[in-house]
Amino acid sequence: MPTPPVIDVRLTPAQRRAGLVEDARRGLSGEPKVLSPVWFYDERGSNLFDEITRLPEYYLTRVERALLRDHAAEIARITYAEELTELGSGTSEKTRLLLDAMTAGGTLQRYAPFDVSEETLKESAAAVAVEYPGVAVHGIVGDFHRHLDAIPEGKRRLVAFLGSTIGNLSPEERARFFFDLNCVLSHDDWFLLGADLVKDPSVLLAAYNDAQGVTAEFNRNALRVLNAELGADFDPDGFEHRAIWDAEERWIEMRLRSTAAQQVTIGALDLVIDCGPGEEIRTEISAKFTPAQITDELHAAGFVTEQTWEDDGRFVLVLCRPYC
Repeated sequence: MPTPPVIDVRLTPAQRRAGLVEDARRGLSGEPKVLSPVWFYDERGSNLFDEITRLPEYYLTRVERALLRDHAAEIARITYAEELTELGSGTSEKTRLLLDAMTAGGTLQRYAPFDVSEETLKESAAAVAVEYPGVAVHGIVGDFHRHLDAIPEGKRRLVAFLGSTIGNLSPEERARFFFDLNCVLSHDDWFLLGADLVKDPSVLLAAYNDAQGVTAEFNRNALRVLNAELGADFDPDGFEHRAIWDAEERWIEMRLRSTAAQQVTIGALDLVIDCGPGEEIRTEISAKFTPAQITDELHAAGFVTEQTWEDDGRFVLVLCRPYC
């Protein structure tokens, strides 16, 4: 009989809502208006994103999964890790490739999924506990900007941050994240990062503006979250989804463009905002990288890169460790 997972809740529903309140007030009161992509992920948003990962245009998940499939055994052999932590674990679907390889190598003792969604984390942690009965499961409900110190202590830990989620962070946020992570790891630990690479803009734009309109619904879901949680009265259908390639910044921007003059009340904030015709709310950035850029940013935060694996210039896995 599998041992039930341990769940460490560092981000309560009340704290999550307080974060949404703060982020919405700051982002929607300024010019230009911005929202954090973390608010896409209520249950509907998570289901929509899962659908996105299966779309023909969205190559990222398929390519990263192929890299993991081809190199998981090598990663397990190099790291000889006893513990695996995944930041932004979601359903832990791709992680099973690492879990399988580390289990086959006879080293894995504990898996620690780390996610902002308590419901999703509990479901995935319970599933992993059943599928890998010899592995202890310690889930952390938290925000990786604030709760990296909740990563369980142990020997030879491998921390994985997959899906090119790192691209959702600004350069300043990435630098801080890498530095904070370095501070909680020891010289025996490892960090595995998945990052999307710069490529033909037409390929990038198609991945964030699919023909079926799933990404558009995912984008508008941020407004539905504000309506449900903060008593706002956004009309999601009054906003068009846009994906823009910023060549100078080397990132995709997802935006919502108001199709007409709108006045929106956000009850929980006691705030009224005006959205003029054509006015946009930026909901996400998704930075794209060169391999050299990734290793340079990691090095600046105290990591040395030991191995990289690329898929035809589309995506890269970077395995590194603290150098002091």
